[in-house]
Amino acid sequence: MAMAVAAAGAVEGQRSSKLVAALSRTSAAFLFFSVVVVGAVAVSTRWITTTTTLQVSFPTAAAIPAAAAVLHPETQHPNPSPQSTSTPPRPPPAAYSISCPTPPVRRNISHTTKASKSSQTLALALSSSSSCRSAPDLLPATATAARSPSYSSCPSYFRFIHEDLRPWRAAGGVTRAMLARARATASFRLVVLNGRAFVQRFRPAFQTRDLFTIWGILQLLRRYPGRVPDLDLMFDCVDWPVVRTHLYRGEHALFMPPLFRYCGDDRTLDIVFPDWSFWGWPEINIKPWDALHKDLKDGNSKVRWFSREPYAYWKGNAAVATSRQELVKCNVSSTQDWNARIYTQDWFKESKEGYKTSNLESQCTHRYKIYIEGSAWSISQKYILACDSMTLLVTPKYYDFFSRSLMPLQHYWPVRNENKCASIQYAVDWGNSHKQLAQRIGKEASDFVQQEVNMDHVYDYMLHLLTEYAKLLKFKPTKPPEAVEVCPESLVCQAEGTEKKFLMESMVKSAYDSGPCDLPPPFNPQELTMLKQRKENSIRQVEMWERRASTTR
Repeated sequence: MAMAVAAAGAVEGQRSSKLVAALSRTSAAFLFFSVVVVGAVAVSTRWITTTTTLQVSFPTAAAIPAAAAVLHPETQHPNPSPQSTSTPPRPPPAAYSISCPTPPVRRNISHTTKASKSSQTLALALSSSSSCRSAPDLLPATATAARSPSYSSCPSYFRFIHEDLRPWRAAGGVTRAMLARARATASFRLVVLNGRAFVQRFRPAFQTRDLFTIWGILQLLRRYPGRVPDLDLMFDCVDWPVVRTHLYRGEHALFMPPLFRYCGDDRTLDIVFPDWSFWGWPEINIKPWDALHKDLKDGNSKVRWFSREPYAYWKGNAAVATSRQELVKCNVSSTQDWNARIYTQDWFKESKEGYKTSNLESQCTHRYKIYIEGSAWSISQKYILACDSMTLLVTPKYYDFFSRSLMPLQHYWPVRNENKCASIQYAVDWGNSHKQLAQRIGKEASDFVQQEVNMDHVYDYMLHLLTEYAKLLKFKPTKPPEAVEVCPESLVCQAEGTEKKFLMESMVKSAYDSGPCDLPPPFNPQELTMLKQRKENSIRQVEMWERRASTTR
């Protein structure tokens, strides 16, 4: 079996091995790091829950078969054989529809709920006397529904579902007391019972984060009726993870709060979940991901990579973080050119002018694009990666649900945070001297985002994460007295303008007849150790190239 996996892994690793071989020729020093022997370093289960990103760098030629099997669980879980052709085809599912009997009513509900700062739509839906229909539009799909021929293993980043939940599994499960402790910072509580969603809002989230997060979960219930188990969770819509790892070691693990949010870091245990922008961000006119990633793909074809501006591009809000303010200093000036073209974004001005200069699909015009975190992780990462340009990724602190699978020199070029300008300058010089390799790195990232972070996989990630979480509950979920049932109708019928437009555009139109992709197995400690060291080796290699270049100037 091991030989078969290794052989399959070799096939999967051919494309990466070609890139590795080409990259290695750019410096004799790369050979040294390529043959670094990965030691048998013991890794505790606690480290697993606190790693920041998937620790990967390029393997040696000899290591590619085994490493590819680790990175591509598809080779360990071959696609199930489709059902016999004699099975009669299933009829297409009926389409969902939403009918609003009356127009939404705007009224003053609270001094804490201001349209400019938080979602009035969600507040109105939770305070409305109208109830959701108790009967679903469609009969629930069965767990044994026929799988389509395209059914396959999930992408490798799904393996981190096991790692994110490992602390509670090791503690014996999630208790009511643990859940109650997560309320301290949570924005809302979500309870799912028999496919119906109930929400208790503790405090308004910034803008429409909570509205579109809850909307996404409602779409999951529509996509996979009957498959989402009963559950009870707390969700925090603030950027920064807060469940500190060091506070819940040993006997204190029994008090560990399970708190869902959009990102994590290597010092916290927050459970990462797809962010609200996958269903749209109306405040800055960012479309739902299903439509936007197609627009980005079309935008890529308008300017060929070799015809793009040979500089590094960044546009965003620099006021939210010191690191971004430092990045602005890397802009071209009359005395210095760091190969960067930096543009600050004034979202207030953009909203006044109708977002004429902020279309993401029209920003794929440079060979290199910079990703840098804001106050925490930034949703811009997926848009930048999808541009075919080589991503220059400034050393991150945070990770979202998919970014731990990104690998330096395959999906991005690592940029040092402490010396951004010089690091960016070298990256662009290197790319312009190795155009085909730089183009290939950009294409690898774009393919990854287009193929492995599409909405099918976003929904499957949500389903697998919630299913595995529900298995850990040591109590039977029940409806809290303060919770209110929400459904697509209760939200859409209270929404107006761009909010309503994006809700409707991101709505699941019918139940998904096939099951989700197959959840791959957990990492073992040896795999995580190898991935960590491989990634560190690649980053050190780039740093060595930079140092050599600086001494020869």
